[in-house]
Amino acid sequence: MNAIPLKELLDGVAETGSVSPVTAVVTDSRAVGPGSVFIAIKGQRADGHDHAAAALAAGAVAVVAEHEIPGLPRERVFAAGNVRDALIRMGGNYRARYTPVLAGITGSVGKTTTKEFCAAVFSAFGQTVKTEGNQNNEIGVPGTLFRLSESTRYAVVEMGMDNRGDLHKLTLAARPCAAVITRIGVSHIENLGSQDNILAAKMEICDGLPDDGLLVVNGDDARLAAVAPPRHIRKIQFGVNSRFAQVTACDIVSGPQGESFRIRDRLHGDFAASIPAVGRHNVYNALAAYTLATRLGLDPARAATALADYRTTGMRQKLVDHEGVQIIEDCYNANPDSMRAALETLATLGACGRKVAVLGDMLELGAISEQAHREVGRLAAQGGVDCLITFGPGGALIADGAAAAGLAEAHPCQTKEDAAALLRAYCRPGDTVLFKASRGMAFEEIAALYCGRPM
Repeated sequence: MNAIPLKELLDGVAETGSVSPVTAVVTDSRAVGPGSVFIAIKGQRADGHDHAAAALAAGAVAVVAEHEIPGLPRERVFAAGNVRDALIRMGGNYRARYTPVLAGITGSVGKTTTKEFCAAVFSAFGQTVKTEGNQNNEIGVPGTLFRLSESTRYAVVEMGMDNRGDLHKLTLAARPCAAVITRIGVSHIENLGSQDNILAAKMEICDGLPDDGLLVVNGDDARLAAVAPPRHIRKIQFGVNSRFAQVTACDIVSGPQGESFRIRDRLHGDFAASIPAVGRHNVYNALAAYTLATRLGLDPARAATALADYRTTGMRQKLVDHEGVQIIEDCYNANPDSMRAALETLATLGACGRKVAVLGDMLELGAISEQAHREVGRLAAQGGVDCLITFGPGGALIADGAAAAGLAEAHPCQTKEDAAALLRAYCRPGDTVLFKASRGMAFEEIAALYCGRPM
């Protein structure tokens, strides 16, 4: 973060005449140092207000808090009410200093991977700032904006949401010139009630787009294909099957090292592409990045080539070999769409051996949860899974659905240790094992137990 006067940073948050330079905005009191502003967030485990005095003693220029803190100077502690909203506003104030080509990425599934593909492409053309990991909320988005500088030519900001209004705030702070919506699924349906409501919430990303802003959407998603953006927004579709998409993929060949395909671009012609990511769903993510870059004026041949520079992050479809058994660790998140995609990937990678799926709960599905879990079990059975091992209450429903669809080897487990033991007893060299569940299930622990790794 480059230095910014406190007065400018807090514009619209709190009144101050101080022009003291701020060089960091932190939410962790342990990271406070001279020149920083500490945001006192009240969390489930700790209350930042309890650390405000220590932050000032450590050299913080100011503290932004929900309320006044007795015993601390009012000229350095600013009561802002909702400090998360205040942090977003501060991120927007800092972002206003710089003029990168900034793209916002959202969607029910695939947004982090799409963000990484976009960053890989933009990086081929100039210095690029991207959201680290999946830091896509009211804390993570400002954190990304604070990393902008005069040398930043491109920025890719992932934006998540839980409720209506969340994306509205984030996009007004980030002020993207273009946005991508990957897909409308059922994540957060517990809060929003329907996929139509999820679509409306995702479309809030347009609120921050300028006149003639660009909206790139998945044309194979029926809701996104039909949605009409505000009149000042250009909508461009990509897809595999859509006849209305400007950019499509054909001649897709899947393999253990990734996907190869041909990009068919109505404006620029055809280009060969290959990506080091397995699964057809990743072809969509790559197409989104290519479409975004080329419709922003970047060279299509270089953009297509740069897709190969993508690197996976965290626990998303990480391929590991364990004593001849191929493991797909996809433990970061799960919803019905990503479960379907992961099972399709397992079918492709496990074509020459037995296919084992270790599946668990998909969280935040609300009233559709039971039906969705049973449906995943049915998909596993019909997709050629040879052995299904599950953990968790949702996992038990997956096992029930698989057994009802005719899968004999469907085993719900009471503990992660039981699941790992079943794997050790069943698997042999040449098999492929998929681990997949929502992040809260920590399925990487089952993988670690099976492989004998520290957890």
